[in-house]
Amino acid sequence: MISTRGRYALRLMTDLAKQEPETYTPLKDIAKRQEISEKYMEIIIKELVKRKLIQGLRGKGGGYQLTRSASDYSVGEILEAVGEQLAPVACLLPEAKSCDREDACPTIRMWKKFNQLSHDFFYGISLEELAENKLT
Repeated sequence: MISTRGRYALRLMTDLAKQEPETYTPLKDIAKRQEISEKYMEIIIKELVKRKLIQGLRGKGGGYQLTRSASDYSVGEILEAVGEQLAPVACLLPEAKSCDREDACPTIRMWKKFNQLSHDFFYGISLEELAENKLT
């Protein structure tokens, strides 16, 4: 399940994708449009800046902007940047230890297939498609 943090990160990023490129958008404006607490947005912004998905500028005329074209971001990348785990089971998480039961596990192939489907789904949608409501 995608957490509130992940959903809000997508809303924040789609908001930035709708702004004029090369301009900085104040956090308070994004928070107001998205009806999300500015304080909670600050937590999400820190992760996105740390992962270099957005950049900030302080002072007059400051705010945040995307670091690249909206078409160059995937939904999966954004979700994982704020800590979302897209794997359906713990044994498929990137940091998971190898499982002694994998060879005998009757469900592992199903979980791997589902994991690949969800990965392909989230990584197959660009921020531009999301922001412009172009999903089919």
